[in-house]
Amino acid sequence: MSQYVIGVDIGTTSTKAVLFQIDGTVMSSAYDYYPLIKEKPAFAEQELTDIYQAVVKTIKTVVTQTNTLAEEIAAVSFSSAMHSLILMDQEDQPLTRSITWADNRAHQCAERIKATTGTEIYQRTGTPIHPMSPLCKISWFKEEEPELFRQTKKFIGVKEYVFHQLFGEYAVDYSVASSTGLFNIHTLNWDELALQEAGITIDQLPIAYSPTKQLSGLKMEVAAELGLLPTTPFVLGGSDGCLSNLGVGAVDSKSVAITIGTSAAVRMVTNKPYLDEDQRTFCYVLDENHYVVGGAINNGGVVMDWAKKQFFHAESAFGKLEEYSKMMELINTVPTGSEGLLFHPYLNGERAPLWQGEARGSFFGLHLMHENKHMLRAVLEGICLNIYDVLCEIMEQAGKPDKIIATGGFSQSEVWRQLLTDVVQQEMYVPESFESSCLGASVIALKSVGLIDDIHVIKEMIGAEHRHYPNPQNSAVYQEIFPFYRKLSRQFSGNFDELSQLQQKITPKNRVLK
Repeated sequence: MSQYVIGVDIGTTSTKAVLFQIDGTVMSSAYDYYPLIKEKPAFAEQELTDIYQAVVKTIKTVVTQTNTLAEEIAAVSFSSAMHSLILMDQEDQPLTRSITWADNRAHQCAERIKATTGTEIYQRTGTPIHPMSPLCKISWFKEEEPELFRQTKKFIGVKEYVFHQLFGEYAVDYSVASSTGLFNIHTLNWDELALQEAGITIDQLPIAYSPTKQLSGLKMEVAAELGLLPTTPFVLGGSDGCLSNLGVGAVDSKSVAITIGTSAAVRMVTNKPYLDEDQRTFCYVLDENHYVVGGAINNGGVVMDWAKKQFFHAESAFGKLEEYSKMMELINTVPTGSEGLLFHPYLNGERAPLWQGEARGSFFGLHLMHENKHMLRAVLEGICLNIYDVLCEIMEQAGKPDKIIATGGFSQSEVWRQLLTDVVQQEMYVPESFESSCLGASVIALKSVGLIDDIHVIKEMIGAEHRHYPNPQNSAVYQEIFPFYRKLSRQFSGNFDELSQLQQKITPKNRVLK
């Protein structure tokens, strides 16, 4: 009898697999890490063999370390990072690595599309025009690598690559498809205008299916290596963003999920598409009856890691976690608002709220009284204020939520959790489980195989939550800071392209700006 389901999340720097009981209890988890390759300015790629081997290794690990029998596993379901692109040739061999969401090579193509068909494409696809999207990346290959473009049989993403390796089929779920900038969220099919802009045909893309679509028929040797049956259903699942919302129980318009890991995101599930006339937010498909409205942010924990290296010089005897904890203790000694020092965290370009691949970070308001500890707190506050900026844009469209649920690596820090609560000025809930995308994928699998009828049962699987209340005095300070922070952000945004060109011009040739 089936007792378990496996959720797999193919991320930007790692893949994880989690073995769940049918009621959502975690039985086992496994991680495998791989590098992000940046050989040229603006490039951000991954080796396909690393990703595929990570999928195999993590599934095998969670099965073997629990001695789970193959016949006890009801299904395996997948979450994956969005916006990846891989070019496959006529022999179904890759012509490129996986080009990730963080790749910014298509900046000029994005600007051209914005100025021409961008608004109409956004209204049809729900994906803001940005270098991250496969639409812009494919356009870049058409213009900059025409020979590779002509050789391409299929334009696919990382999850589609894994499924092709396992089953020999090119299949994509609606959720991942809707983040490509090529998929019409109203008709649930590839969009003719976007295809025309990219210069490709529908035959060059994978077939789009419901997230509950199953594939089966693993080769005997692959099934044996994974510890599964050849007939074990593999469910397409969805994108990591959409499934993260599902995995924390934010599955209606009264709940917002905030996720902070390397990057960050703010998302709300709705029962109809919401599109912003200023194209500040995305609208992706979760399944046939649900959409996810929100904004993804390039600059989350990666910026805090940068700040720690620059401004916090801990004793080498500290371990990594202890060093992080000591830094947060130091941040907590600085008054709310960092004594007037503001930080805009656009070190890695930015998606929401600016959607500018050439965005740059800045400190504003530096004074002789400011020390390293002020810089650290300003960075942390800047990340949280940027998240709040995106939340405000979502609330303008869909209204104020009744509940905010936060998850991700940041949630291990009490200081960071409280600071974010103070900035958003609303109660915040933090689930104990950190496996939201994998749990979301598993719920899709349970629905696919008929073990549940509705995805809303996820609320019964999440378990305990930590509840945080805003400090009224701190929230009052941030309420005063935020309008000025936001105004500066928009003023700076008009200068980012010129600044980027200047930086490239004056930077030594042997020094690569990432």
